[in-house]
Amino acid sequence: MKTFLSALLVILVMLPGGDVQAQISDINSAINKAGRQRMLSQRMAKAYFQIGQQIDVDRSKRVLDTSIAVFDRQLVELKNYAPTPEIKETYLKLERSWLAYKDVLVGAVPTPENGRKVLAISEDVLALAHQATVELEKKSGSNAGRLVNISGRQRMLSQRMAKYYQAASWGVADSNGPTNLAKARKDFSDALLELASATANTAPINDGLDLVRQQWIFFESALNQKTGGDKRAQLAVATTSERILEEMESVVGLYEKLPR
Repeated sequence: MKTFLSALLVILVMLPGGDVQAQISDINSAINKAGRQRMLSQRMAKAYFQIGQQIDVDRSKRVLDTSIAVFDRQLVELKNYAPTPEIKETYLKLERSWLAYKDVLVGAVPTPENGRKVLAISEDVLALAHQATVELEKKSGSNAGRLVNISGRQRMLSQRMAKYYQAASWGVADSNGPTNLAKARKDFSDALLELASATANTAPINDGLDLVRQQWIFFESALNQKTGGDKRAQLAVATTSERILEEMESVVGLYEKLPR
């Protein structure tokens, strides 16, 4: 039992961001974790597509396993925290969608057929996770809550871009793939500008945003590469999407600590 608990601890702390172990302490913390669920919905699909294409397989498997474990844990926390019946109902719907998603993600070697199912269900899970995050932000009624939501959405967009890139590379993307990828890129760039102009920003937040902008240059360059048989382009997207996620997690954590 001790060995199992130690292994679980290692899995949970591997996710970028330092608060995945902490219980929900206030509404900003809830918005952060709710927003992280959005990101995880996309990160799991990205990792699944990478495993299916034999791209950085060991790390992609760790990313998938870690993301599943954290999503499960946070879903329980958020469902228990839900401050209104409306938010509680959204999380009950998310739980049902999540069970269907997890059923496709685990238990079998990734195949293109299941990859198309993963792509479709990841959109359903994202929609409900986003709805819950917006409801929590509305409940907070604060500028800090809004900034936690906007910055947290950047995490999701980083993984969404990578998801659609890897789906196209594997040949499992739907007809909306190119449009969704282009929109995610524009939304990410626009939100970076919005966050940079936020009057609530502290010096550490501005420093963190500078690091994100630096990583965004590398990530955009990777997304601009055409996929090839040697898979170098796919690997570049896999690695740069994780780096920008790590930097963005730090920024969201700083926004979470702003006074409500």
